[in-house]
Amino acid sequence: MTAPGITLEGRVAIGGAPLIPQVRLEAGAGQWTCLLGPSGAGKSTLLRLIAGIADEADLTGTLSATDGAALSGRVGLMAQSDLLLPWLTVIENVTLGARLRGTEADAHRAAQLLEEVGLADHAGKRPATLSGGQRQRAALARTLMEDRPIILLDEPFSALDARTRVQMQDLTARLLHGRTVLMVTHDPAEAARLGNAILILDQDGLRRRAPAPGAPPRAVDDPATLQTQGALLAELRSTP
Repeated sequence: MTAPGITLEGRVAIGGAPLIPQVRLEAGAGQWTCLLGPSGAGKSTLLRLIAGIADEADLTGTLSATDGAALSGRVGLMAQSDLLLPWLTVIENVTLGARLRGTEADAHRAAQLLEEVGLADHAGKRPATLSGGQRQRAALARTLMEDRPIILLDEPFSALDARTRVQMQDLTARLLHGRTVLMVTHDPAEAARLGNAILILDQDGLRRRAPAPGAPPRAVDDPATLQTQGALLAELRSTP
């Protein structure tokens, strides 16, 4: 699978009211780009525009993949909520996309993914019996089941405790290696650990900040990563 980069350039409005000023967002091919910023700045709207589901938002500008092909059918989205259907089993939730399309799911691939995320023994359980971390792993398996080269993550780990969050960051980074990932997060530590590139969006527009050295996921106690985390936090605290 070859994962293209994404370029979004323009301004965004909702109902005629300006939301995001003129920006140029670039997510590098096969890299993990983290998008930070205050609530209401439009971060999730940008993800929804790229996913093609932001019917409420109007982009005056362009959205394209660096390989020139259409984005349609090549983007997967994992939201903050796991969005598991409570009446389906874990394996049924993981294969939901195929069922909605009226096609036969690849049962072998689904079983492999559940093995990779550590849920092989929970395939027949309902979501209500799982912990928060297990539910997020099921949602990750469902996202991977769609096998898209571009993955959008909208604060997928924010509801988890600190230990489980780090475990999920490591697992997701491993399983999404080589794909183009754009992740919205409010957590500077998460951006410092995971970002090949870091962007900050606020009312003034979009700006790029240097990531920590080394390949992600970086160690939680790495001094350079902690320094990057501190710099990002200081900048976010000073943002109106």
